Amino acid sequence: MIEFEHRKYRVNNGDLRTYVEFYEYRPVSGPMPEQYKYKKLYSCWAKVDRVWLKDLEQAKSNGTMSDVTLTIRDPLLYYPTDKHFLKIHTREYQDYVYNVTSSQPDLQHRDFYTVVAKLKDEMQWG
Repeated sequence: MIEFEHRKYRVNNGDLRTYVEFYEYRPVSGPMPEQYKYKKLYSCWAKVDRVWLKDLEQAKSNGTMSDVTLTIRDPLLYYPTDKHFLKIHTREYQDYVYNVTSSQPDLQHRDFYTVVAKLKDEMQWG
């Protein structure tokens, strides 16, 4: 008979220390081209990880080496899609905007949600 072994979660509430905000932008109709209106969709605390070594090859094939993996609490009412982007509020990431590339719930521990984002280079934050 196999003995039950309790495994700890990979993330707990104490690890969610970084404030992130999810946005979507829409072009503004007006005389100036390429003007955008930012709409804040959701904000929360997250654990921010760099690309894992196993994901490094996938990041190279995407053409970016600055992917981030976020782990957030399950938002229940908001789910990030690839049409959204995010801003990480720390000193190291303050000038960068990231596109959401994928997001999925953690099916073993339904309390958390994983979001993968890549650096968005064509849009400046302002």
